[in-house]
Amino acid sequence: MRAMILAAGLGTRLWPLTADRAKAAVPFLNKPIIVHIIEYLKRYGFTDVIINLHHQGESIRRVVGDGSAWGMHVFYSEEPEILGTGGALDKVRHLLQEGTFLVINGKIITDIDLHAVCDAHRRHAALATLVLMKNVRRERFSTVEVDGDGSIVRFGGMPSPVPDETPSDHAPLFFTGIQVVEPEIFDFIPRGVFSHTTVDVYPRAIACGRRIAAYIAEGQWYELSTPARYLNASLAFLRREGRSFLAGEGTLIEDDAEVRESILWERVRIGKGARLQHCIIGDDVTIPSGSDLRRVAVVRAALCPSPLAGTIAGQNLLVPF
Repeated sequence: MRAMILAAGLGTRLWPLTADRAKAAVPFLNKPIIVHIIEYLKRYGFTDVIINLHHQGESIRRVVGDGSAWGMHVFYSEEPEILGTGGALDKVRHLLQEGTFLVINGKIITDIDLHAVCDAHRRHAALATLVLMKNVRRERFSTVEVDGDGSIVRFGGMPSPVPDETPSDHAPLFFTGIQVVEPEIFDFIPRGVFSHTTVDVYPRAIACGRRIAAYIAEGQWYELSTPARYLNASLAFLRREGRSFLAGEGTLIEDDAEVRESILWERVRIGKGARLQHCIIGDDVTIPSGSDLRRVAVVRAALCPSPLAGTIAGQNLLVPF
């Protein structure tokens, strides 16, 4: 079975961390997100992978290469203009028409059991099986409505907040970005245009009487599309190891500096007496001595000649989140 990693997004919500790289090339626990995903797929026996590229695509090519480092074969699909999740599949339909394939979003970290997902897909004889999870905390993920037979009937809007004591059994479901698909899906994907699977493709298939099955998963799942989500996911892993922060290769923290609940990328220098809490510090950034930073992402200002937001301080761009 082949797999496709969707990695062509602009990474706008994760900016400024994506100023010089694709979202999937952003390091998570000192390893690019795309590598976490490739290793995840490798554990389940996938050897042929397609990755679509747009924004800073070369940053992914540099990390992954031809895939041989993982015993995999990687094919790249360049998108000069973003095609959406449906259009991305359409562009490589010639590589996916031989049999069942898997699609996974290039911005997630998870340990969901793909063997169980594929087994359920075969049992249900569905056109596609979408992996869903319960949105117990009512985060801003679109709801997915499922009938009593486990078929998806509708993709809805954002969930309404409810009191904390509401039982998890009543939590809305959301799509994790993992799906197992049959090549017959191409009958419902428009040719050569932008389209989204959950907006333009699956609703059309459902209207035509085709079964789009739901697999309700358990396990870990983190979506890294904003600095806040990126930091929260990173800290969740660090806390299990009893650590408060993470520093990449070549990073130096000078005397009397205090770093708490923060992520430092490579070759970062934290000046004497500086204080950082809930911060994300990009490659090659120097934090001046005596700085006191809270809940900001910091990258080199040179990467952002026309910053979308934030404040330029010396050689750095500080973006609160």
